[in-house]
Amino acid sequence: MAKPTTFGAKYRGSIHDFPGFDPNQDAEALYTAMKGFGSDKEAILDIITSRSNRQRQEVCQSYKSLYGKVTMATGGELDMLDIREIFRTKYEKSLYSMIKNDTSGEYKKTLLKLCGGDDDAAGQFFPEAAQVAYQMWELSAVARVELKGTVRPANDFNPDADAKALRKAMKGLGTDEDTIIDIITHRSNAQRQQIRQTFKSHFGRDLMADLKSEISGDLARLILGLMMPPAHYDAKQLKKAMEGAGTDEKALIEILATRTNAEIRAINEAYKEDYHKSLEDAISSDTSGHFRRILISLATGNREEGGENLDQAREDAQEIADTPSGDKTSLETRFMTILCTRSYPHLRRVFQEFIKMTNYDVEHTIKKEMSGDVRDAFVAIVQSVKNMPLFFADKLYKSMKGAGTDEKTLTRIMVSRSEIDLLNIRREFIEKYDKSLHQAIEGDTSGDFLKALLALCGGED
Repeated sequence: MAKPTTFGAKYRGSIHDFPGFDPNQDAEALYTAMKGFGSDKEAILDIITSRSNRQRQEVCQSYKSLYGKVTMATGGELDMLDIREIFRTKYEKSLYSMIKNDTSGEYKKTLLKLCGGDDDAAGQFFPEAAQVAYQMWELSAVARVELKGTVRPANDFNPDADAKALRKAMKGLGTDEDTIIDIITHRSNAQRQQIRQTFKSHFGRDLMADLKSEISGDLARLILGLMMPPAHYDAKQLKKAMEGAGTDEKALIEILATRTNAEIRAINEAYKEDYHKSLEDAISSDTSGHFRRILISLATGNREEGGENLDQAREDAQEIADTPSGDKTSLETRFMTILCTRSYPHLRRVFQEFIKMTNYDVEHTIKKEMSGDVRDAFVAIVQSVKNMPLFFADKLYKSMKGAGTDEKTLTRIMVSRSEIDLLNIRREFIEKYDKSLHQAIEGDTSGDFLKALLALCGGED
């Protein structure tokens, strides 16, 4: 692991050289502890967890010389405090508390000894963790990740052939869902619009209406969503999030916090065209308070689009850092002014300067000082600025986690990101959750819906 040098950080492990160390004596003690029937776990644990990495390597060499075989894994204290700091930064809890809550018995005792201490302090970074976070932002400020979708325009595209194949799949008794899935999931959205026009020209029929009459349930929502132009699809999702008795605040946040200015403006036009009402009016009548102000601000599509301005970033970071503790209204207003209007590159620099000034990550501050929909909206913006594919990977994971499946969220993300960054989302998913998006979908869905989702997913990682 590369060691950050920001602020002159010093790195040290939680295990130091054991006084009076004798590698031959330890090797013999380990051999004695493990020979015969059963083993002396206490003696093994004591040696492994109290010797430094260098000393354990010497013990291994002595053990091999004496007994002709190798024992014991090495490396336990290697930059352990560095690991603890990065763990705290990434997961918002100490490694110690995670081990304490998720393990038991001898294994737990060993891991806690190797860990060496609990770093939790009411959500605040200790200085080394702030240094790690600062360096992470330094790297992200210069990183340029190429975004890639899993759905691309089909080669040798023939809208006539596709329209005829779809008509045949829906004509007569029964429906050929496999053909529908294969065509719709392997064409770009622009190509699907051509198929719609060709279908109408050839057969005098509305393809969307025919699909709606032939397929149903989760598959219908997915296929019909893919057939809609992106702006109209997003407009429909926003409309559905606000209609009826309750409001789906998470869907509103997800869409408005992650779309570009151009996408937001197109959504506004589509909403007006489809529902004869402005998106702003719809938001105003269905939400309230500071949350409403945040959504309306995002829905204007007027976020700055330039690069970072270091002097302004420092002022912005100072603006939110200087808010008196407990002044929730002032804090929310200051955050809204900055998070809803500044460009993404500029916000990355603001977050970096905020860490530098306060030893806090801005996301931690929001979670600590705010609550409810306002907190969720600001956290979504921050996470999108940090790493948008990871933001969507987290939402996909949560949509399939536990007993039930949130098919609406799963479908919405798979449809809306398939041509933008679903390949990046796949990579973030497997890196964070140690299983592929493909595997997660396979384990949580079934039938034709499963087939269509896997086709959009685009492969196993």
